[in-house]
Amino acid sequence: MTEEMMDAIEKDLVFLATASSEGIPNVVPIGFARPIDNGSILIADNYMNKTRKNIEENPNVAIVTKDAQKNPYQFKGTAEIFESGKIFDEVVEWAQNVMTKLNPKAAIVVKLTEIYSVQPGPEAGKKVD
Repeated sequence: MTEEMMDAIEKDLVFLATASSEGIPNVVPIGFARPIDNGSILIADNYMNKTRKNIEENPNVAIVTKDAQKNPYQFKGTAEIFESGKIFDEVVEWAQNVMTKLNPKAAIVVKLTEIYSVQPGPEAGKKVD
């Protein structure tokens, strides 16, 4: 991910797409997502139900930002769930600093495998190197 991509993920709402083991899709808005580095995205699991079950069954996910005109990319990767440890503690602190009533159930780390353009036009769907 470029600095611009990472900035967009951290400052904008993102949409997380998952699928069950049967291939039934699910997309949800995520307010707590931020890059860990240029190849990983951290997500707080505050209220996930279907999404969490889908990740447990099928860790393949996709993410786009709310404003795809400014950040026209789709991020694909595999998700791993953490219910304890350093990364979980980091998510709890982050969420509670924003809203003290939040009590995250888990931290989800998405390791990116591919980035695609979602820019309308001839480059739509093209893999970004």
